[in-house]
Amino acid sequence: MTSLPSRRRLLATGAGAALGLGVAAAGATSAQASTGRVESGGAEETRSLDELYQAALAEGGKLVIYAGGDVSSQADGIRNGFKNRFPGIDLTVVVDYSKFHDVRVDNQFATDTLVPDVVQLQTVQDFVRWKQERRLLAYKPAGFSKLYAPFKDPHGAWVAVQVSAFSYMYGPAAVGSDVPSGPLDLVDARWKGRIASSYPHDDDAVLYLYTLYVEKYGWDWLARLAGQDLQFARGSYTPSAAVSSGQKAVGVGGSGAPLATGPVKWVLPGEAPFMSWGQRAAILRQAKNPTAAKLYLNWRLSVEQQKAATNGWSVRTDVTPPTGLKPIWEYPNGNLDGFPRFMADRARIERWKQTFALYFGEVKGDPSPGWLGLHPGA
Repeated sequence: MTSLPSRRRLLATGAGAALGLGVAAAGATSAQASTGRVESGGAEETRSLDELYQAALAEGGKLVIYAGGDVSSQADGIRNGFKNRFPGIDLTVVVDYSKFHDVRVDNQFATDTLVPDVVQLQTVQDFVRWKQERRLLAYKPAGFSKLYAPFKDPHGAWVAVQVSAFSYMYGPAAVGSDVPSGPLDLVDARWKGRIASSYPHDDDAVLYLYTLYVEKYGWDWLARLAGQDLQFARGSYTPSAAVSSGQKAVGVGGSGAPLATGPVKWVLPGEAPFMSWGQRAAILRQAKNPTAAKLYLNWRLSVEQQKAATNGWSVRTDVTPPTGLKPIWEYPNGNLDGFPRFMADRARIERWKQTFALYFGEVKGDPSPGWLGLHPGA
């Protein structure tokens, strides 16, 4: 009887190998390593968005994107914006946790049933692996030279299309003048039963945020936080939702806009750590609709779209943030460079996850996007 791979084997070989990427992928990787050849992606795209749009229509007018996220509605801005600008393209955006999308794509490679044209995920380490396996199309969208260097593969295998950042937040109406001064303050007795958090051992970005907190404030701080009767839920949107609805006063482990006003104040700390990264996107080499995929990347990286970033930060060096913000790479406490290194060490991540489970208990509940199966969007 064939047994499933052990956790140790998964850590040693990587999810792609354990799921059976197949002889063809291994052969391609081996051949690339032996020749030393790396595709450059050529020059930057020179066609306009309208020219790419017409070419995408001629190609068939379809596009499927697998996007990392918590609930399908998070992609409504992309869906509506893209469809308003390019109404003739039949766009499908499938939202799921990145840790499910990446192995889903690996399995589709292994079974020759690939669905998406574009992958846009938080699991930044996958893009390095997929490039090595020659799964990604080397391509440089217009504006490639203006991207912050760590936000792009030098050969065009992937680009970051948006900036994301996780921190803590609070409800101004709930806290009044008693604003939490930082993560260290959250272990004070006055916050007991008033904090919502996403599980750090369910989402790698939240995991990194909590890891930064422990490294700065210590294990005693974590033990005291665990005694604060936190409300945990799956999905990094849940802390903000709990604060916005008035259920809780403080949220930990979610994104937001530092200059936004409203029922939730997302905190951009002056000294306390927070975590940030560039959400990477790539065109798959086997994509059925590569021209529509190129249109999408060019649209997302256009100055117009980057200026419209909801959190105020752009991946481009020539787009100035709103007054009150610096480019994300100018915040040393944002740990922008640390996240890719953290994500690459899967054994270390596994140890951190299991340790947080000891403090907070096992993850409970169905995934917030639901169970989407093997081939969503097909």
